[in-house]
Amino acid sequence: MRKELENRLIEFSIQIFELSKVVEKDYFETYLLNQLMRSSASAALNYGEAQGAESKKDFIHKVSLVLKELRESNVNLKILAKTGSVSDQSLMEKASEESKQLVSIFYRTAQTAKKNQGN
Repeated sequence: MRKELENRLIEFSIQIFELSKVVEKDYFETYLLNQLMRSSASAALNYGEAQGAESKKDFIHKVSLVLKELRESNVNLKILAKTGSVSDQSLMEKASEESKQLVSIFYRTAQTAKKNQGN
């Protein structure tokens, strides 16, 4: 399961990179894309850190960072979609759907880890 999640986060980051190639870029879109690439890559990198957590508290903190970055990516995708500057709508829809699924997965992961922290 861990490797599957890691691979999904890596693939999500690559999807965002591919999406960046099909966006008409002016100042605002460039700003959004730069931030989106950072937050999507950060989610994958922080998950790598979470796998090496030194304690349950450390794991919860790092998984919470993953969730934070994924939520940021999700909102960013919504804003970008509303600009009308994405030429490949299927790529945008795939990235948006994956973003929503990953937010859901990591929300549950963080909640479960918090619930089990005392055990």
